[in-house]
Amino acid sequence: MAKKSKVIKELKRQELVVKYAAKRRELKAAGDWMALQKLPRDSSATRQHNRCSLTGRPRGYLGQFRVSRIVFRELAHKGHIPGVTKSSW
Repeated sequence: MAKKSKVIKELKRQELVVKYAAKRRELKAAGDWMALQKLPRDSSATRQHNRCSLTGRPRGYLGQFRVSRIVFRELAHKGHIPGVTKSSW
C-alpha cells in the first residue's frame, strides 16, 4: 500500500487540473506564456500520474479497470470483475 500522503497529493493534483483547465486553455490559445507560468505547477495535466484506486500503487496500472495488476489479479480470481476468467492452455 502506498503512503497516504502520496495518494492525497495526487488527489489534490487532480483537483487543481480540473480547477485551472479552462484558464490554461484560454492562456494557451492567446499565447500568453508568462501568465501561464504563474499558474500553479500542479495545475498541468502532464504532472498527473495514474495510481491504483484501491492501493495507491503507481506502477503496473491498468487504465481500463483503474487498478494495479496485482489488485486486478486478486479481483479476477475472486470473480469480482465480470467477463474475466483465468486462462489455461
